Parts: sequence; C-alpha cells; structure tokens
Amino acid sequence: MKKQETVDFNVKYTWHLISRMYNEVAQKHGLTAASGFVLLNIDPQNGTPATKIAPLLGMESRSLTRMLKNLEKRRLIVRKPDKNDKRLVMIHLTPEGKKKREIAKLTVKHFNNYLKITIPEYEFQIFFKVLQKINYLIENKKILF
Repeated sequence: MKKQETVDFNVKYTWHLISRMYNEVAQKHGLTAASGFVLLNIDPQNGTPATKIAPLLGMESRSLTRMLKNLEKRRLIVRKPDKNDKRLVMIHLTPEGKKKREIAKLTVKHFNNYLKITIPEYEFQIFFKVLQKINYLIENKKILF
C-alpha cells in the first residue's frame, strides 16, 4: 500500500495544509493557528476553566500552560479564581483577546463557507459520516492489533 492510499497520511497531510494556511493568516494578526484555537475555546462572556481547554484541543497540559503564559503576557487573556470554587482558575479574554478571537472565528468561518460553496453538499455529508465512523472505531477500541 502506498502512503498516499492510507487514511492517516491523507488526514495528516490535509491537516498540515489547513494548519499552514491558518498560520499564514494568524501571523498577519500576531497570532499562531494554535493560539487562535485556544482563543476560540474560551467563553467570551464567562471565561473557561483552564482545565477544560487542553482536552477540547487535544493538547498536552504543558503545551497549553506555555501557550496561556504567552497569551497572558501579550494581554489577550487574564486568569481569575472561580467565584464559587477558589481552586479553579478561570481564563477570561481581555478586550484585545476578544478582538483576536473574532478574527480567528471569522477566518474559520470563511474557510468553511468557501468549502461549502466549492464542494457539493452530498460530498460533505459522506466526508463527515466517514470521519464519524473512523472516530467511533478508534474511540471504542474496535480496531484490534
């Protein structure tokens, strides 16, 4: 089997292209694709517990810690103790962080809207159905080695 015929090669190759495209846009706004995704996963009104962000992004907590420190240093986020549970640290967007989050949000929407007008709807339905089946098989340990 050639590598171009494997699912993992194609998923990784496509994600690499998407990530590179997002990074090009993000750099124009002083961000990276990863920092844009972090900003997108912070609730703009109520903030988000720091412990919830890493799992949403599939990141290691050490990588997220570095990213949050960087975002805090750049004054895009602030950390505050939770009002009800002082052990929890809530991550809140600053006004500048909200602006950067909006840029990230518009970029993702633009990309997805462009794909939707370029690729027929039935192909999207098949694409998502196949991805859901692959996710199910992996998550439920149906693939045995």
